[in-house]
Amino acid sequence: MTHRPPSFQLAAARRRLTAGLAAGMLAWAAGPGAALAQTAPTATALTGDYIAAVVNQELVTAGEVGRRMEAARANAARQGFRLPPEADLRRQVFDTLIEERVIITAARESGVRVDEAELDRAVQSVAAQNRFTMEQLRERLRADGTDLTRFRATLRDQLLIEKLREREVYPRIRISDEEIEQHLAQQRAAAAADAQLNVAQILVAVPEGAAEPLVSARRAVAEAALARVRAGESFDRVAREISEDGNRERGGEIGLRPASRLPDLFSAAVKDFKVGEVSATPLRSGAGFHILKLLERRGGASGSTVMQTRARHLLLRTSPQLSADVATRRLAEYRVAIESGQRSFEDLARQFSEDGSAAAGGDLGWTTPGAMVPEFETAMNALAVGGISPPVLSRFGVHLIQVLERREVALDLRQMREQARNVLREQKFEQAYIDWAKELRARAYVELRDPPQ
Repeated sequence: MTHRPPSFQLAAARRRLTAGLAAGMLAWAAGPGAALAQTAPTATALTGDYIAAVVNQELVTAGEVGRRMEAARANAARQGFRLPPEADLRRQVFDTLIEERVIITAARESGVRVDEAELDRAVQSVAAQNRFTMEQLRERLRADGTDLTRFRATLRDQLLIEKLREREVYPRIRISDEEIEQHLAQQRAAAAADAQLNVAQILVAVPEGAAEPLVSARRAVAEAALARVRAGESFDRVAREISEDGNRERGGEIGLRPASRLPDLFSAAVKDFKVGEVSATPLRSGAGFHILKLLERRGGASGSTVMQTRARHLLLRTSPQLSADVATRRLAEYRVAIESGQRSFEDLARQFSEDGSAAAGGDLGWTTPGAMVPEFETAMNALAVGGISPPVLSRFGVHLIQVLERREVALDLRQMREQARNVLREQKFEQAYIDWAKELRARAYVELRDPPQ
């Protein structure tokens, strides 16, 4: 398998942003107008504005609080949910802004940095998500009363917050072996309940309250039927001859249904059956004696398998010399050349790709879900085998992606435990972040100021 540069892989933390980030870059996905209203904070008081709080060396102004509240109202109206009362909303927004300033100060003091190339890619990503060129982005920013310089400063702060959270919060989370085992047991139980089973039966009925001699005679009929199946006779044929239930004309087939909708006796009996397996002995219920065969099982994998994808890509990294727009047009031309048969994907990747996989024709090897950045993975998952994507923008640049193969593979116990550990870590992240942010705020200098009289 071709080795991928570590920078191309995605730690789970990279998928998270602070609550304050929802007021920044990611809000663009919900609508440019709302996002621009949110991404225009300033550290200096405006005309008619005043300083509402001093946080370490940072300022929170009343104007920022107002803009965030307006953006929250617009977002609530667009998505159809109710906001808290005005006073509660103002307090929440104010607290969020203070928290952002506390974390930004901590990030700067810790030495976390965002370089210009990384910031450029983030700006281009925001523009691309909103289908803007860079000039259109500048125009929209101006229309909303801000400029690209201030927007970049806000975005830089948001990236600083993200990086510090990733570095500081995840190491605080501890997952015990007992928690992992409990999670796996819950997964198995949930998968069993979700499984769809198609079971066939041969029913030898026993009247309610039957005397023991009759019960013994009916058991003998069931055992003889099972012996015929064991000897190689088709289950379908024996069911049509012997079974006394409503499905005998279909060879006893009950039909595909959730395990939860089968009699408990049936679901418990076949839960560990392989497809095609027949019960070892007749099962007794209030209706009589049952011989069961599992015809089909869907779902119920309990996380023990995963779909892997083998793909290749051609990456053009954006820079001041190569904008996202130019890179996108260039890759679109490469795609036409590949699909028309003029050039091969491998040759173009070897010649032009700016990724470590270039020497292998862009081959990334087999990847599991979560290994790639979300933008890349979403585009890759939407492709059929052999399909080539349109240009895809990620934090690393612009990609052309082709899916080569897919396969479903079983996870070994170590991989299942690691998967469980990651899920539990994500579940614990929010509380760990809250505790960490409280500690930072407790150590910070926060001065709240009254409105000028």
